[in-house]
Parts: sequence; structure tokens; C-alpha cells
Amino acid sequence: MRRVNASQGAALATGTFEGKLTTDSESPVITKVGGPWSQLITLLLLIGLIYWRVLPGLVEEWWNNPDFSHGFLVPVFAAFVIWCERNRLKVVPVKPSWVGLAIIALGLAALIVGLLGAELFSSRSSLIVLLFGLVIYFFGWRWARALLFPLACLFLMIPIPAILFNHLTFPMQLFASRFATSLLPFFGVPVLREGNVLQLPSMALEVAEACSGIRSLTALITLAIILGYLSEKSTARRLLLALAAFPIAIVANGLRVVGTGLSVQYGNPSLAEGFFHSFEGWLVFLVSVFLLFLLHVVFKGLDRLAKRDRHDEPI
Repeated sequence: MRRVNASQGAALATGTFEGKLTTDSESPVITKVGGPWSQLITLLLLIGLIYWRVLPGLVEEWWNNPDFSHGFLVPVFAAFVIWCERNRLKVVPVKPSWVGLAIIALGLAALIVGLLGAELFSSRSSLIVLLFGLVIYFFGWRWARALLFPLACLFLMIPIPAILFNHLTFPMQLFASRFATSLLPFFGVPVLREGNVLQLPSMALEVAEACSGIRSLTALITLAIILGYLSEKSTARRLLLALAAFPIAIVANGLRVVGTGLSVQYGNPSLAEGFFHSFEGWLVFLVSVFLLFLLHVVFKGLDRLAKRDRHDEPI
């Protein structure tokens, strides 16, 4: 063994010696200087530097585009999930994997391609791929599995590509138009549909992109996932709540078009636009949220019935 000089001995005694003793056959190893918080801050600053052209535009779209204003809520929810799982994460073994470097490289490649091709979805979603790769590289696959849900939720903050947006909005416009055409005659309103335009006796009512329901659909899916995480323990029920957001949002938007048609026919045509139209949209969205919560109440009622049946069973 190597001899320890006086200064090293004093350092060992006081606990201030950074490094470790080595044998003659071993190469010296230097321990890392700096706590985990300083390393985390440095890493976040580096990510911010890499994405300085991407993140401001994303936040600006959240602020200016009502279709994706729920994006502000998503990272806060993801951080909340990680905070709630902190005790479970403490016992997850840390086994870094070099595979994380390949995933990091994939995320950076997606960023470069997105920036060069002006493809916003690729450049923005590359951040989530990068974060996933960093988790695997520094902590390992078990940590990646433990953080899979909050990381996957981050995709909800990314506005969907324009191509997919256009493919979704037009079918939803047609559905809302057909839905209103089917129901309005029951309320004494004759209607003739031409595509997404409803010809009413008083005026022509167009179901525009803003009235397609895509705005309430994306926001409602986000709220359904949050509600499922906070209120349901079963993964299957969380999934059911998220899936239920699709028909609820689509049917609720169809009812909104029906309500607009009735207000135009029996009220004032000016009610089809302006404040009343926006207020009607918010009201329908609140009804959709209530229906989601009602589904959660049904789940709880089924649990109580199951417990009562088990309690009433003869021993």
C-alpha cells in the first residue's frame, strides 16, 4: 500500500480530502466536485441554450393560440407527478446506460432536422426525446420506466402538426354539421346542409375550424388525464377517462352548434358570433368537464357496490 503523508492524513481525519487512496497498480480516481443541484442547474442551462430558438416560440403559441393554451398546465402537472413519486424514486436503483447517448443523439438530430426544415413539431418534441435519453444515460432504464408517464404527458403541451390538425378539423366540422342537421328539425328549425354550411331560414350558419371542437378536444384530453391521475388508482380506469374525452368533446361540440342554430333562429342572428358565441363555447366545455367528473363518480359508485356485495356474501 502507498504511504499517506501528513497532509492527507489530516484531510482524511477532518473529512475534507476529495479523492481516494489507490494502490500502485490502480490509476487515481478523482471524485466529482459540486453537488447534484449545481449539476442539475448546469444541465438545465445547457438545454435552455440548445433550445433557445424553440422554447420561446412554443410559449408564445400557448399564449396566442387558444387551441393550445392548456400547454402552460402540462409541464406543471408533469413536475407535480414527479414530486408525488419522489419517495418511490428514492428506492429505484440507479444503473446508467450508454443507450441513453443514442437516444440523446436521436433527439438532437430531430431538433436539427426540425430547425432546418422549419418543422415545428419535430423541433419541439425533440426536447422530450432528449429528456428521456438523459434519464436513461444518468439513471438507467428503471428510472425511465418510473418517469415514463410524466415524460409522455409532456407531448400534450406540443401543438399537433398542421397536417394532422387539418385532417382532424374538417371531419369534426362535418360531424358537427350533420349532428346539428339531425337535431334542429326536432326543435322546429328546418335546415339544409351544404358541406359544413347550415342554411337556416334566418341565415346561413358556417361551422368554421374554430367551431370544429378540436380546441375543447385537446384541452379535455389533458384534463381527463389529470383527473384520472388524481382520482383513480386503476390504470384501466385512467385510460377509460382519457378515451371518454373523445366522444364527450365531439358530441358536446355538436350540441353547441345546435344551440347556436336555435339562438339564431329564435333569437338574434348576432348571437352566432361575438361574446355570446365565445361564452357558449366555455359553457359547453364546462359541461364536458362535468360529464368527465360524472364518469368518475360512476366508477366510485361501482366500487362501493362491489364492496357492499363482498361484505354481504355469507362466510
